[in-house]
Amino acid sequence: MSYPEKFKYTREHEWIEVAGKTGTIGITDYAQNSLGDIVFVDAPKVGTKVEKGAVFGSVESVKAVSDLYSPVTGTVTEVNEELSSSPEKINTAAHDSWIIKVELGDESELSSLLSPADYEAFVAEETGK
Repeated sequence: MSYPEKFKYTREHEWIEVAGKTGTIGITDYAQNSLGDIVFVDAPKVGTKVEKGAVFGSVESVKAVSDLYSPVTGTVTEVNEELSSSPEKINTAAHDSWIIKVELGDESELSSLLSPADYEAFVAEETGK
């Protein structure tokens, strides 16, 4: 699996794409594949403050409920409402299906996130492949 170069990644399997002061956040293809069929996405409301490394919502699959961790500190500016009626879009296109957009509070936090190559190595280490 190749991971988009335009993203930065967390060890909890979220991705973030930054444009200006806005970060678009979703979960990786590896995460959706591990979860199986996604049936529900619980996302925060617009205006909610999120903290780097803290839970901001969850994804429920037929197998389990998995917490979502924010890669950055900021304020939610948009929620992908499409996922409330079609959460399975994450299974078909994880890297195109964002969950929330946030206004970045501290851009320096991005430097602690993983590059695509580092994330790929992390997944290989985690899975033993």
